[in-house]
Amino acid sequence: MRHSVARYTQIALDLSGLAAALWVAVLLRFEGHVPLVMFKRALFLTPYIIALQYGVLAALGVPRFAWRYVGLREVTRIFAALCVAGGLLLAMRLGAGAFFTPSNAQYAMLPIGVIGIDLVVSFMAVSGLRVVRRLVGERQDAGGRVLPERELVRTMLVGAGQGGLLVAKEITTRRDLGIEAVGFVDDDQTKVGTVLHGIPVLGTTAELGALCHKHGAREVLITFAKPPGKAIRRLKALCDDAGLSAKIIPGVYEIVGGQVNLSRIRNVTIEDLLGRDPVTLELAAISASMRDRTIVVTGAGGSIGSEICRQVCLFQPSKLLLVERAENNLFQIHRELLAAHPPLANHVVPCVADITDAVRMDALFREHKPDVIFHAAAHKHVPMMEWNPGEAVKNNVFGTRLLADLAHSHGVRQFVMISTDKAVNPTSVMGCSKRIAEIYVQALARHSQTRFSTVRFGNVLGSAGSVIPIFQEQIARGGPVTITHPEMKRYFMTIPEACQLVLQAGTMGEGGEIFILDMGEPVKIVDLARDLIRLSGFRPDEDIELQFVGIRPGEKLFEELSMTAEGAERTRHPKIYIGRFQPFDLQDILARLSHLRHIADVGTPEQIRSIFHEIVPEYAPVVPTAQSAGGVAEGSAKNALLERDVAIAPERAGSLMHNLPLLPQEVPPGS
Repeated sequence: MRHSVARYTQIALDLSGLAAALWVAVLLRFEGHVPLVMFKRALFLTPYIIALQYGVLAALGVPRFAWRYVGLREVTRIFAALCVAGGLLLAMRLGAGAFFTPSNAQYAMLPIGVIGIDLVVSFMAVSGLRVVRRLVGERQDAGGRVLPERELVRTMLVGAGQGGLLVAKEITTRRDLGIEAVGFVDDDQTKVGTVLHGIPVLGTTAELGALCHKHGAREVLITFAKPPGKAIRRLKALCDDAGLSAKIIPGVYEIVGGQVNLSRIRNVTIEDLLGRDPVTLELAAISASMRDRTIVVTGAGGSIGSEICRQVCLFQPSKLLLVERAENNLFQIHRELLAAHPPLANHVVPCVADITDAVRMDALFREHKPDVIFHAAAHKHVPMMEWNPGEAVKNNVFGTRLLADLAHSHGVRQFVMISTDKAVNPTSVMGCSKRIAEIYVQALARHSQTRFSTVRFGNVLGSAGSVIPIFQEQIARGGPVTITHPEMKRYFMTIPEACQLVLQAGTMGEGGEIFILDMGEPVKIVDLARDLIRLSGFRPDEDIELQFVGIRPGEKLFEELSMTAEGAERTRHPKIYIGRFQPFDLQDILARLSHLRHIADVGTPEQIRSIFHEIVPEYAPVVPTAQSAGGVAEGSAKNALLERDVAIAPERAGSLMHNLPLLPQEVPPGS
């Protein structure tokens, strides 16, 4: 009932506004002295003109627009509708003599000046009613909030663009945010001196410190939607020099409905400083491979596996199996997915299972008949696997082999294995075990209808047990922050970005490929540590000590993403490369794996490493000594590793974008 009353009230206001606009136009045209004949003519035509104008407005959907949220798009539609109505009135005026008798034509002879003035005034009336409603609604919303009193923090906004406009609008209606905007800074000189939503553009970012001091700003808010990492680093350094707090708005993917949720303003993070570009995905292709299919994700409770699950859910699979042996991790991701995607409540199946358990895994495949498998389960910690090489073999090698064999025998359409840059010229047990898994998957792909492919990438930011959480823990304790070597570098990307590209690569696989993700430029770990210390509000080497403790067992100074023999080449996606090389013979690798399985159960770590070298000749192990129990490799093994890494650094430590297209391609004989 209330909705109907509001609806009829809006219609009445529109009709009244149109009528008032017509008579204002008549009065303006005749300067307030309307001849009697024209008064009668306008009085006669008023209901017809209003009916025509409102009919065109309705035909273009204007009455369906919510007055409370009127914007530029709605105002443009109103103007277009009234222009159409004015054009029809003009056509009737000019063609009146052809369609009416001379005695009746006078009633259609509305002066052209009245038609033109009416167009302007009616547009002002119809759009003005909606603007007034929006202003009243926003004031009511602001006044109706019962929020705690907050001290207003004088804040300088960086970026007078679209993001800055959205932020400025939100600040003016959200006094509860505690932000008092003193001005903008922007490097576009044409904007300096202008005013954006009542907030002046005071200068450029080079003047940030001086302008903040002049206007009493204590905080800086970066309003760009996904700014580049170099720009964030520069702005953060300017803020640090001026003793200012730097914050940033959510990324563009967090902006919904054209509004910025400033309640989620956060401090600048290490992800912002690294500044990865947004990923563009072929959503139609990914949706076609996921929608209404049964998807299996192994290691579903891990950092990568859980994010793959989150993203797969967006494409509405018919069933999603979460395969995880850690019960607590499985409970958490299952609970999260059900809360985020209630319609999938009966389609997400948590499976406590070990990928090395053949009976359990075969039963799952028989019961659920999967279409696509994302294999993310693995032992990943490098030093831990150096101390437990047999477990790396069981999980990373034979767990993968079991899953691949089941995928082949059960007719799974697609199998995507998650690998690592540590599999390239491996020096660690973990890296070599992943390389052997890659070899087996590629060998099997030649004999199977299942499309087997591997996706290889470097470190992801914030994964469990990775360097950033460790640094954050050390900073929280007051230091020291321990770093293995001042020259150590790693490639980094965010977990969501890596998983998005995994889904994209999965749609591109024909069988046997190793997809290599563009990781950008490698980052020095010591620079990463210093950035984290600064972001935590401390000064590196002063408030928080940095300690170099030596390279740990199995580690390299520089990780690589591709081997020369793989002939890496571009794909249709700018961030995904493909490496092909002559695969192993399946029977040969099966024989070697048979020997490796026996050694993994009963042999010594030295024997396991020996078999590794037979399967992966480029494997150059670093054997931990008794002194390396704390994570430091010493003696000749350490020196050999340093010499090897320094030797390969100029050739292999550069950007993937620069290196990969130059790699020679090796084509299998007979192809």
